[in-house]
Amino acid sequence: MGGRKSKKKPMARKKLTQPLDVLFNCPFCNHEKSCEVNLCRPENIGHIFCHVCLEDFKTTINYLSEAIDVYAEWIDACENVNN
Repeated sequence: MGGRKSKKKPMARKKLTQPLDVLFNCPFCNHEKSCEVNLCRPENIGHIFCHVCLEDFKTTINYLSEAIDVYAEWIDACENVNN
C-alpha cells in the first residue's frame, strides 16, 4: 500500500521594500535633495540641515521616528513662524 503524498505550500515571496529618503528639498532655497537628516538615537535628537543655504533644524525624536518625521516637523515649524 502506498502512503499519501504531503502537500507542500508554495514559499512566500519576500516583499521588496525601498529604504526611506534621507535627502529632501529645502523650503528656504528650493534646491532639490539638498537637505540631509541625521538621527542620533542615543540622544533622541533629529538634525536636518541644508548644504546650500546652511539652514538647520533640531528636534526631539523617539524610537519610532524616521527622517521624514523630522522633515515634516521642520516644515510645520516654518509654517508656524510665517503665520
